[in-house]
Amino acid sequence: MPRNALGRGLSALIRDPEPKRSPEPREAAPTTGTREVDIDLIDPNPHQPRTRFREESLEELAQSIRSTGVIQPVVVRPLGSRFQLIAGERRWRAAQRAGLHRIPAIVREVPDHQALEMTVIENLQREDLNPVEQARAFETLITTFGLTQEDAASRTGKDRATIANAIRILKLEEQILTLLEDGRLTAGHGRALLAFENSTARLAAAKRAADGRLTVRAVERLAARRQKRPRGIEEPLVTDPNTRAALEDLERELGTRVTLRPPKGKRAGQLAIEYHEDRQLFALYERLRRSKD
Repeated sequence: MPRNALGRGLSALIRDPEPKRSPEPREAAPTTGTREVDIDLIDPNPHQPRTRFREESLEELAQSIRSTGVIQPVVVRPLGSRFQLIAGERRWRAAQRAGLHRIPAIVREVPDHQALEMTVIENLQREDLNPVEQARAFETLITTFGLTQEDAASRTGKDRATIANAIRILKLEEQILTLLEDGRLTAGHGRALLAFENSTARLAAAKRAADGRLTVRAVERLAARRQKRPRGIEEPLVTDPNTRAALEDLERELGTRVTLRPPKGKRAGQLAIEYHEDRQLFALYERLRRSKD
């Protein structure tokens, strides 16, 4: 049986407003339906999964609102004499920038738990959530509402595996989560970094990837090699910063791991360039041979 579409999951929570019996809405108290609401009377939702709004995107939307107004109403619920946002915080923020005093809104009387669920699902509909925001939104659906991953998949239209992989990212260190939120690492990088058993090695790989020196595949290979390393055999420590920088430059140039074992006593030093298949070996050979020309 096919899963519901993501939009359908939200429409199941936000039904179309019923036709009004009277053409003039009452202004004495908040009423359900579509109406113009004072922007200053609207408060953001404290459970909003989205934590970052791109300045450029907000300004573009504000410019559009100055020209054509707010086309799609926000969704709010009455709380005392004020309103709380359920969906449309980006439009609300942009409307403030555009200098609007009132904004079209669909007013809904909904309890706390349903308002939170509607806010989370509305945000999951958007494609520009960063991996951490998306993971926390899925986690909220599961932990706050007691949903299983299958239930969350049905509500949002996502695959269960997608939800499971997204939530796993939250196990990463805060420094790495910040890099994901800033867009310096992709969700693919985050999933690959989970394979590291050692926190120090994971953080080091994350910083290199954030600097553009490791692709997702390179992170995966690096994690796999560390898992296969026999117990008791440690990678030789290179303490000289100039030597470390040279090795990193060489790894970036060759696209594979390079290790250095300094000479010790009568034992000669070794420079090792790793490869995993014949095609990669031939490519390394050609690259090194061309460097002689």
